[in-house]
Amino acid sequence: MHQRKSKKVLIYFFLLFLVGSINNIELNNVNFGKITDITITGLEDNNNLVLLKEIKKLNLRNIFSINEKEIINQINSNNVVEEFRVFKRYPSSLDVNVEKTKFLARVNYQGKIFILGSNGKLSSNNFSNSQLPFIFGQINIAEFLNIKKIVDQSKFSYDEIKNLYFFSSKRWDLKLKNDVLIKLSKNHTKESLELAFEFLQNNDFRDIKIIDTRVKNQIIVHD
Repeated sequence: MHQRKSKKVLIYFFLLFLVGSINNIELNNVNFGKITDITITGLEDNNNLVLLKEIKKLNLRNIFSINEKEIINQINSNNVVEEFRVFKRYPSSLDVNVEKTKFLARVNYQGKIFILGSNGKLSSNNFSNSQLPFIFGQINIAEFLNIKKIVDQSKFSYDEIKNLYFFSSKRWDLKLKNDVLIKLSKNHTKESLELAFEFLQNNDFRDIKIIDTRVKNQIIVHD
């Protein structure tokens, strides 16, 4: 009786070893989490391809041990990206959904023309952008984004603006597409812009080409 039990134990042990060996061989042939596919969406095809190449430079190997900070920094280095989300699609894929920045203006920076995006970054001037307003003066991105916000909050449409002029005193002039120049106040920019808008609604002043609102609650006009 004792011998039968011993034989059964040996048989079970042998079977366990055999099954375990087979499973180990199969496991060794499986690349758990190895990234085999990366999909980029949200940009034009050529920009999707550029971003894909940038991400592949990271040589991502395992979906379970991705350095998220590394990916974030790589994607953020692309100047046409506004926002993005990265999804892990198990077992072996990454999906990157990108929101493209909105191009707002053309600028001259260090002797070259660039496009300024809503993300505050400069991109090379190889996009269709002839209708974008041009910023004259020493570019200050933070100040531009601030005046853009003020315009958006006003009754003016940003699309009405032909050019923007920035001065060292941190004051702006806006030239509209109808060639009216608005000289804005530095200290009460929003109020002076609203005053200019109300003034332009009066058809009696449709021939006025320069509106000076630098003095609070006053308008000085020039033909």
